Amino acid sequence: MTAAHQVSVAESDIVFDCVPGQTVLDAAEAAGWTIPYSCRRGACTSCIGTIVSGTVRDRRSGRPDGPGADALLCQAVPDGPVGIRPRRIAHSGPPRRRELTTRVYRVRRPAPRVVVLELRYPIGRRIPFRAGQYLEVRLPGGESRPYSLANPPRDNDTAELHVRIEPDGLFSDRTARHLRPGDLLTVEAPYGDTTVGPGTEPMVLLATGTGFAPVRSVLLDQVIRRAARPTTLYWGGRDESDLYELDTVLRWSRALPWLTVHPVLSRPDRTWSGATGHVQDAAAARHPDLTGHTVYACGNPEMTRDARELLTTTRGLPGERFLADAFVPVDAVPIDTLRSPVPTS
Repeated sequence: MTAAHQVSVAESDIVFDCVPGQTVLDAAEAAGWTIPYSCRRGACTSCIGTIVSGTVRDRRSGRPDGPGADALLCQAVPDGPVGIRPRRIAHSGPPRRRELTTRVYRVRRPAPRVVVLELRYPIGRRIPFRAGQYLEVRLPGGESRPYSLANPPRDNDTAELHVRIEPDGLFSDRTARHLRPGDLLTVEAPYGDTTVGPGTEPMVLLATGTGFAPVRSVLLDQVIRRAARPTTLYWGGRDESDLYELDTVLRWSRALPWLTVHPVLSRPDRTWSGATGHVQDAAAARHPDLTGHTVYACGNPEMTRDARELLTTTRGLPGERFLADAFVPVDAVPIDTLRSPVPTS
């Protein structure tokens, strides 16, 4: 049997084993350590870390990365002993995930390309989670698809998923849009380390399309906990159909003095009177100083990368206060063809 490789974390006494073929992220999680991650598919850059010593290889491309290089730790497989410097690492204990067969309770279609699924767990079964985490829908043939939990953590005997329909998508197009109440789905949860915990500092939420799903969980969690944290939401899309629950969110903003909502469209029609362009630019324009804020960005990877670069370099946002959950369209783009650009931060 081939011996495990040792992974050490720079500027700490953290050391854990990584069996041959295992990624650094998976090995850390198995050892009870949490490194920030979102998609686990090498597209969002949430898990990026610097290689301090030794070499790792990207399990998709085989590309080696050595000392001084930044690597996606969800794809990095050590060649031998390695030293790493992740953005953050914390002790959490081994993951406590559960796989359950759920029943579809309700199906809504708030927009032509969006399906909202409400799932019920078996009686007496719950899956505790934190606002911002997601579940994996298990599909025949061993494949899976990740979807953020849109319900608040208090309601952990159910799951609400916001599914964007991708043409010929294995789950979204071929399955989700045909589901009816009573149908069964197998899920596993929770996944994800991009979560919003309690706090009092002002918070800026950035969402594009169905990136609103985890934002909904964050907002409802605040309501349930009777928090009054100043929160500004920028929700963006190409046209108004992408903002499929905007009326509800605007109603919340009128009822909650701590919540401000700015819808943003990149391709509006002539009747649109709101903000235009991209959500990160709208946030930068209204927040010249973000030094005391937390930013949580959910949506397409381009938005989350651009937002991190823009807000940390021009608006004073501390890097550790930028949280990102990138939505990667795995239904539309095969995982092995996804490529992350060179990180800009």
